[in-house]
Amino acid sequence: METETTFNNFFERGLNVLSLFDGMSCGRLALERAGIKIAKYYASEIKEHGIRVTQHNFPDTIQLGDVRNIKSGDLPKIDLLIGGSPCQDFSRGNVVRDGLQGEKSSLFYEYLRLLEELKPTYWLLENVVMDAEQEMIISELVGTEPVRINSSLLSAQLRDRLYWTNIGPASYDFFGNRTCAIPLPKDKKIKLQDVLQNGFTDREKSRALLESDSRPLRKPTKMFHRYYSIGFTTVVFKDESIYKEMKRRYEEGLPGDAQQLNPSTESGGQQPYMQNRVYSDKGKAPCLTQFADRLMVFQKENIRYLTQTELERLQTVPEGYTSILKRDDAACLLGDGWTIDVIAYIFSFLKGEEKKIIES
Repeated sequence: METETTFNNFFERGLNVLSLFDGMSCGRLALERAGIKIAKYYASEIKEHGIRVTQHNFPDTIQLGDVRNIKSGDLPKIDLLIGGSPCQDFSRGNVVRDGLQGEKSSLFYEYLRLLEELKPTYWLLENVVMDAEQEMIISELVGTEPVRINSSLLSAQLRDRLYWTNIGPASYDFFGNRTCAIPLPKDKKIKLQDVLQNGFTDREKSRALLESDSRPLRKPTKMFHRYYSIGFTTVVFKDESIYKEMKRRYEEGLPGDAQQLNPSTESGGQQPYMQNRVYSDKGKAPCLTQFADRLMVFQKENIRYLTQTELERLQTVPEGYTSILKRDDAACLLGDGWTIDVIAYIFSFLKGEEKKIIES
């Protein structure tokens, strides 16, 4: 009875939360979705767009600025410390990966500093899947191995991430090393087509949203090439027939089309159709009429990137949450953000932590 009373009082008064690298306060959205009451929410963020969105939606947020300037002595007892330190130097999408020594990802040590100084009751750290050596270093420093959850289980987005936390169940090896034992959430089987406002996709899931989604390509031919050849983007087609026709032309390497679709073959500043006048797979030069007909399918009205609303849906962010921003600015924040339903799922295990409350 005493344990239950203490636990209930703790959550009735609400948690004091410190969110580092806060972005647009995805952590607060997740806490609310998990039904966790907040007393005070402190946010460390330097990106202007992120601060604007946060203050628009949660005007009582206490902004602290640059994480490097935060002094633990200026803060009250922090019940929950959260953050996703910059991932650029870990990302498998980068050729050069400096890891924890990189200019951006080394900010992890600021998270570690405040974790050690504040000694919060709970904490959560998120980052991308990285080299085993870097993951091991972080695990040793924070005292637990992470749980790995792909957002595809709870959304229409492929987003494979690591979550180090003392929330929820844990397992220990022979040497006493801790591993987060939060089970994987049940697959909701949400498809990309389910979240589209209109149009067609041939893929079950979108690729992970990225900050670079704020800088979309503009030419339909290049959009399709990047999508179909390397898969490093997500596009939506006007309908299935348009997709099939673009695919057919790309795979058959039709004269003119192949050059237009593959930027790597461009050279010398010549116009693509001039370079392909003779060199075709059929050994014949296409006439200008044929060339024009082939390119007609690659029009802006036939292929597009994800809309702002669709981007929000992929991150399971409430629709309209980023409405004060233009699409590309919102894409920048959403690409750097968290999938809300994944974080809310982790936070749901807070409700079974009575012993930890008593011991703290």
